[in-house]
Amino acid sequence: MKKLITFLSITTTVAILALPVAARNFIAQPNNAFQDAACTDDAKTALYGSIRNNLKADQAKAYEDAKKYLACPASGEVTEAQQKIIDYLKNFVSKYEEATKKTSYRDLLYNKQKYAEAYAAAKDVLATEPENLQLLVDLGTNAYLLPPLKNAALTAEGLGYAQKALALLDSGKTLDKWDPLGSKDVAVAYLNYSIGTLTLEKDPGNALKNLLKAAQFETPLKKSPYTYAYIAGAYETGPYAKLSEEYKTCCSGKDETPDSKLKLANINQIIDRMIDAYARAVAVAGADPKFAQAKTGWNESLTTWYKYRNSDKTEGLDQLVAGVMSKPLPPEPTPLTSLPATTPAVSTPAGTSATPAGTGTGNGAAPASTPAGAKPAGTPKPDKPRNRFH
Repeated sequence: MKKLITFLSITTTVAILALPVAARNFIAQPNNAFQDAACTDDAKTALYGSIRNNLKADQAKAYEDAKKYLACPASGEVTEAQQKIIDYLKNFVSKYEEATKKTSYRDLLYNKQKYAEAYAAAKDVLATEPENLQLLVDLGTNAYLLPPLKNAALTAEGLGYAQKALALLDSGKTLDKWDPLGSKDVAVAYLNYSIGTLTLEKDPGNALKNLLKAAQFETPLKKSPYTYAYIAGAYETGPYAKLSEEYKTCCSGKDETPDSKLKLANINQIIDRMIDAYARAVAVAGADPKFAQAKTGWNESLTTWYKYRNSDKTEGLDQLVAGVMSKPLPPEPTPLTSLPATTPAVSTPAGTSATPAGTGTGNGAAPASTPAGAKPAGTPKPDKPRNRFH
């Protein structure tokens, strides 16, 4: 509202002076009609006084009073002083409506959770201000909430807003205030989360980078099991699927070679990250009943991968889950270009496939889809911005 306050402070001394008594008395009653009580000289004087008193204290009230004043029918000859007041109020109403139009979407977005309506209202502003950072941040940080609306075009718009907002922030642009998000870090986290979740299906490799970054900041996302389930799913359908397919093509059914060992070592690095992410999802879900159904799927995936990496044993799995959140989230692994001096013995399933039994499609192929729990459908998403910061 800073722009409104600045506008209202413009030197319009003559226009905001109280109506002279002589000028008020000069206004004649319209012919063959009675004067509405709200439009008498005294009523208009009171309205004008209220407008002046509320220019800074309550601009919404000043706006409503200004509309009432301007709605009064003209009667008789209008003096120069009266015309200045009318022109001033018309200008104020116009400026107020222009300014509030730019922020009206926020009530729909944060308070009423009417996302389609909020995006429609904001779109009109973006048509003339395509780099309105406040608006792009608001829309982008909430874009991850759009998929349940089953509106592909709207979801694509939300993704575009998130990507543009993040690019503008990366270029050095910033906001004076971050309400209701609270800080730039929170905005960056949720922009990355929106981009990651909305691109996970089509581009899991890049979505992984966004999701890992979203989890670095101290926000509610860091305490949501879904964040880690999405990260596990991104690893599994992205780099794991790619490396697994490469391993199948070059090495499946063949004798072990240094090259096949190196490929398998790189695959195991990814699997270890998946195990870590699934363990975090299970740990953060805890005993909360709203995560119970999804947690079952996460735990099944965790157990499957853990047994694959530990000779079909589960010893130590409970301890892993219990302590995993006390450790930093590991970054995406750097591909190995040579085998370590000592490589832990790892037995691959029958057929020298890099896919653990019961998880993939068999014969070394990548999983046909994200395992149960990696991308839970129909389950609640992390808290909305409205609940996070109010």
